[in-house]
Amino acid sequence: MSSVSSEIMDAYWAAPPLARTLTTAIVVTSISVHLGLLSPVWIYFTEDRLFRLPPEIWRLATNFFLSGPQIGIIMDPYFAYQYLKQLETSNPKFPRKEDVLWYLITVGGLIILINRAFLGGAFFLQGLLIAMVYTATQDQRGVKTGFFFFTVPAQALPYCMIGASMLMNPGIIPLQISGIVAAHLHDFVTRLWPEFGGGWNLLPTPAFVSWLVQTPAVLRRPYGSAIRQPSGPTTDSSTGASAGSVLPDSWRTRGAGRRLGGN
Repeated sequence: MSSVSSEIMDAYWAAPPLARTLTTAIVVTSISVHLGLLSPVWIYFTEDRLFRLPPEIWRLATNFFLSGPQIGIIMDPYFAYQYLKQLETSNPKFPRKEDVLWYLITVGGLIILINRAFLGGAFFLQGLLIAMVYTATQDQRGVKTGFFFFTVPAQALPYCMIGASMLMNPGIIPLQISGIVAAHLHDFVTRLWPEFGGGWNLLPTPAFVSWLVQTPAVLRRPYGSAIRQPSGPTTDSSTGASAGSVLPDSWRTRGAGRRLGGN
C-alpha cells in the first residue's frame, strides 16, 4: 500500500508544476464547494471586495477554481491539466514557465474584464478552459483530433466545444466565446502583431513573474525534495489534442458521453 502511495505521489510531483497546481486547485475547491465544506461566497469574483480593507485579492484567482457539478468535477480538471500541460511543455510560444504563468494572468484578466463589462457572472473557469484549448491548438494546423464520435481539425476543437454546449449547457456559451476572444487578443498582441504587423510584443513577461517562478528554488518534490531544474522548454509525448482524442484512453470505449461543467 505504501509503495502504491509512493508511486502516486511520485507521478503527482513529476507532473508539470503549473498544470499540476491549477488542476489541484480546481479539484480541491470544487469538491469542497459541492460537498458544502466551503461556501462559494468566499471565492466568487466581485469588484467591491477587491477595494475593501483588507482587499480580498484572492478572488482574482479563485473564481477560476470552481467546476461544474457531477461529471464536471472530472471533465473540467481533465481539460485544465491536458491543455495547460501542452502549453507548459510543448508549445513553442511559451519557452519558459514564467511565460505560461503570465499567459494565465493576462488571459484570465481579459476574461474577467470582458465578462464583468458586458456579460456579468462571477465564476469564469469555462472561459479559461476554452482559451487554453484555443491557444494550444492554433499551432496544430493539419493535425486531426477526436471529439467524441468525430475526427476534426485540431484548430476547430474550441468551436466543437461550443457546439456541444449548445446541446448540453447553452448558458455557458457567452463565457466560452469570451475565452476565445481573450486568447485571440493575447495571440494578436504577443505574436501576430510583432511577426506580421511590424510592431512589438505589447505584453512581455515582466521580471516579477520570473521571480515568482524561480522562488522558492524547490518546486518539485518527487519524494522528500529536489532542487528545481533551470526553466526552459521540455518535451512530452502526450500532446492532448494531437493525441487523437479529448478523452483519456480508458474512456474511449464507454460510449459517446457528455461534456458538462457549466457554472
